[in-house]
Amino acid sequence: SRMSKTIAIIGASTDRRKYGNKAVRAFRDGGWTVYPVNANAPEVEGLKAYASITEVPGPIDRVSMYVPPAVGATMLEAIAARRPDELYFNPGSEDAAVLAKAIALGLHPINACSIVNIGRRPDMYPDE
Repeated sequence: SRMSKTIAIIGASTDRRKYGNKAVRAFRDGGWTVYPVNANAPEVEGLKAYASITEVPGPIDRVSMYVPPAVGATMLEAIAARRPDELYFNPGSEDAAVLAKAIALGLHPINACSIVNIGRRPDMYPDE
């Protein structure tokens, strides 16, 4: 087993007010190897960003979604191809259709805040 767990954060943001940014900081602080996925930024919080999950190197333990459901739905085949152990849909990233599609692809969606799941809180990460 690898020392550090890996997470791909879909919708990682350079805007420190957004949860897609706070998640990058929270998981990095929690000792995870963080792969920000953002098609429009070369890096997020000093970490190399990837245009899509397809480009992320190596195994992915968890995928965490911070994009609207209609956007996330278009990415599910690529996510399924990476066979993550966990797929988190954070509040606002989920709807019935995207969850049903994830299940149909053999994924096991978890409808919860992935920051709280690792014992941290979004309010620990300032907006500036």
